Amino acid sequence: MLSGALIFLVNVVFGLFTLALLLRFYLQWARAPYRNPLSEFLHALTDFMVRPARRFIPGLWGMDLATLVLAWLAQCLNLFLELQLRGYQAGPQAGLAFVGVIAMAAVTLLKIGLYIIMAAVIVQAILTWIGPYSPLMPLLNTLTRPFLRVFQRRIPPIGNVDLSPVFVLVVCQLLLMVPVAYLDVSVARLF
Repeated sequence: MLSGALIFLVNVVFGLFTLALLLRFYLQWARAPYRNPLSEFLHALTDFMVRPARRFIPGLWGMDLATLVLAWLAQCLNLFLELQLRGYQAGPQAGLAFVGVIAMAAVTLLKIGLYIIMAAVIVQAILTWIGPYSPLMPLLNTLTRPFLRVFQRRIPPIGNVDLSPVFVLVVCQLLLMVPVAYLDVSVARLF
């Protein structure tokens, strides 16, 4: 009973922190304006780790790899603590378990990233119908533009309705169902 509650707390704390780091990475990658409440909040929440990590982990092609590596490390620590609380003993297969935790953390980051994209597209689609002049719209447009633009170039609006959000959601769901699920099952077999 107590271990279940501890596992829940570990997953919530590390999951939210991983989400914050991934959102910060994604906002920087999408070149979202820094002066918005979400960016400022994420910066204040994660800067104590990101700033020192940038000394050792350089950026690449304008991407803040320190933030991404920290999100991955937070997820690795989450999985390690969860395995310890569940009583998993690696024994002679410690190296295999280590590789499994590393791979599972990467797969989990991919899943969270796809969920971030899906949530941004859904919120943006809803706001375009009920509140197109909402203060969130510029931020959401910046976040979803790279993914929507791929389909907007190939699929014209039908009756002035842009169907690109539907296609982005379908592709994200397919990625969650096929490759990510396959990786998830393959890594889970290591344990």
